Formats: sequence, C-alpha cells, structure tokens
Amino acid sequence: MPEQTATAVVEPTTLAQRLTSRAPARPRLAVVAVATAGSTVALLALVAVGTLLDQVWLIPPLAASAALVFGAPALPLAQPRSVVGGQLLSALTGFAVAPLAGHSAWAAALAGGLALGVMALCRTPHSPAAATAVIVVAAKAPLLPFLPVLAAATLVLVAVGVLVGRTGVTPRYPVYWW
Repeated sequence: MPEQTATAVVEPTTLAQRLTSRAPARPRLAVVAVATAGSTVALLALVAVGTLLDQVWLIPPLAASAALVFGAPALPLAQPRSVVGGQLLSALTGFAVAPLAGHSAWAAALAGGLALGVMALCRTPHSPAAATAVIVVAAKAPLLPFLPVLAAATLVLVAVGVLVGRTGVTPRYPVYWW
C-alpha cells in the first residue's frame, strides 16, 4: 500500500492582503504622551540615584523594564511581581554564577540564560532582567550596594508606573500585584 503524504492547502491571497499590517492599532496620542513622560521621569530619577551611588550601569535593563511597564502595562512581564522579583532573582543568579564561573563573557552569558530559567521556575517572567544577571557577572558588581539599589530602582519604576496608570489616560497598572 503506497504511503500518503500530507499536502498543505495554501489559501490564495491578494497582494493587498499580504501587505496589510497585522500590528496592533496605533495608541491615542495622549496615551503615548503620558506613557513617554512617565517612563522618562522614572528613568531620569533612576539615573540621578544611580549617579549618586555610582551605579549607572543599571539603566539599560531598567530602561527595558520601563518599556514594558509603560508601553505594555497589561503584560505579565510588566507586573510588579515580575519586574521586582525578576530583577532581584536575576541579580542573585548572577551573584551565584560569578564565584563559580568567573567574570568572562561566557560566564555572563551563562548567568543570563540561567536567570531566564530561574524566573520561569519562580513564575516571575521579566526578560529585561536577564541583562541584569549579565551585568552582575560582567561588571563584577559588588553585592552591596548593587542589590539594595536594584530593589529600590525597581520599586521606583513600579511606583511611577502605578501613578501613570492612575491618570485615566493610559491603561490601569498594575493588572495584579502578586
């Protein structure tokens, strides 16, 4: 008996259908303006604190966190549990990897990858936090003051997100706390 192979049925589409964007609708200008202002204020505050404490290299992963909190506030990755917990768990992962693997680019990459797994196991998904694990290893960050500054920075980010989410202009933030 001959084998039958499955063939895919291809739906004919017009050029117009293929070129039509499936991207989300453009948000209202007021939403963009308030979210942009909120993220800018939060990041400027973090730079001020980071400069005073010589911890400015925290800004890249926190800017990515701000993009989620202010740009996609309903996503699970943007919720306070994930922002604060994911950042702290990732930093701790970096601090655990560094003594065992050193401070090479290989060790930093290992810390970033392991941080994603730790966050998944702890139900605190926050992809920007993987960069925090990388920074801990690559920058040879000291546990103190790094961890308290990171905790405070994530709380500032969430607090400004809550304020912006209460303006009535942007979507309400957070959807859940824990």
